[in-house]
Amino acid sequence: MLDLVIKNGKIVTENDVFDGEIGVSNGQIVQLAKSISDPANRTVDAGHKLILPGLVDSHTHMEMPLGGTVTADDFESGTVAAACGGVTTIIDFAMQAVGSTLLDTYALWREKADPKVGIDYSLHLAIRDATKESLAQIKELIKRGVMSFKLFTTYRKAQIMMSDINICRTMEEATKWGGLVGIHCENNDYIECLVSEYLAQGNVEPEYHAKSRPPTSEVEAVRRVLTLAEFAKAPMYVVHTSTAEAAESIAEARAKGQDAHSETCPHYLTFTDAAYKGAKGKYYVMSPPLRSADDVRALWYDLANGKINTVASDHCCYTLEQKDRGKEDFSKIPNGVPGTEVILATLYSNGVAKGLITLQRLVQVSSSNPAKQFGLYPGKGALSIGSDADLVIFDPKKEMRLSKDNLHSKIDYSPYEDITVKGYPWMTISRGRVVYENGQFTGRRGDGKYVPGKPNAQLRV
Repeated sequence: MLDLVIKNGKIVTENDVFDGEIGVSNGQIVQLAKSISDPANRTVDAGHKLILPGLVDSHTHMEMPLGGTVTADDFESGTVAAACGGVTTIIDFAMQAVGSTLLDTYALWREKADPKVGIDYSLHLAIRDATKESLAQIKELIKRGVMSFKLFTTYRKAQIMMSDINICRTMEEATKWGGLVGIHCENNDYIECLVSEYLAQGNVEPEYHAKSRPPTSEVEAVRRVLTLAEFAKAPMYVVHTSTAEAAESIAEARAKGQDAHSETCPHYLTFTDAAYKGAKGKYYVMSPPLRSADDVRALWYDLANGKINTVASDHCCYTLEQKDRGKEDFSKIPNGVPGTEVILATLYSNGVAKGLITLQRLVQVSSSNPAKQFGLYPGKGALSIGSDADLVIFDPKKEMRLSKDNLHSKIDYSPYEDITVKGYPWMTISRGRVVYENGQFTGRRGDGKYVPGKPNAQLRV
């Protein structure tokens, strides 16, 4: 007796699209066939909708303290939102606090997440201090399944910026044990100078957030970090790439043989810097900021041609009250926007439906590639025998307005409020459990589990 059978679906993998049915037992895919006749405890008729592997959102910030506040979504509300958008695994950033060790940080994030998550999760670790003690703990963290370590070239005042030599040292140590370093790339000195100049001139509105972090500040930092990775003989990836020039620099390095990769986010594929003008400008304050319409077009092109490998949300939510901390000073607006619930809808409605990317490419950038990048494949990110039964049944005809009333984050607004997509998840299945069905979260708090990554450089995309 099977636990679950999904019938009459159009199955989409990273390489193929075909009609078929899926049999699930003990949380795993055990049958993948044209037709399944075995009895099951539950049979779902997909009605010829698309069946995709569940998304792996490899960039989230749930209940993360930073800058005197904490992100609004905790591991319960954040994973509810993720599941409702077709995400079945998140990889969250555990942020080292001042005076805390890396192992303490790992333990704290497990303590916060394990009782709350409604879907599976893994962890990155954001390193604040590259001390000898911190570097010595990287080996043990990789043993515990933390495959990636995040570093920052900016945010000096928040005490998370890292020097070039410490970036090199961290890259070398992570690479030694099969890990990977991800970098937030912006030139800190340039940004601090521009921020102080704008504020001195009385320019306090959100549009000056973008003006104080121009594209050149990202591009310079990306090129510098690529050089540092060459020094360290280390693989690396750049998180939340926002500009065409930065993406091109990473792609050129990879073409020359460097193991360098990039991700972008749904907001960079949707909005332009025009969003900063007007009363709602604070909604869109994130770093790097939104860019030009030319950059948006170029990022879609780079997704299609393989220059960008991954789309992740950078889900980092703040309420309107929190955003209003910067009412008189744009530099005090907490940086971050929601996104985990809209990745799939954005990629399909604005990408596949418009002929910019294929269905297979959608699966690659949102599911299989991040799973490979962080050592979770083929348990996650694959639709194959033996993989976890993490699935999305997607209705390409369903229209949905991405308003705060229809989305599930804790925040009291939606940056996507006026956008209606065509194509939306109908059902999400996590390890064989239906956790979202036709508009409603049906999972349970704590039913998700921690999934350790495995070091395997050959699987990197």
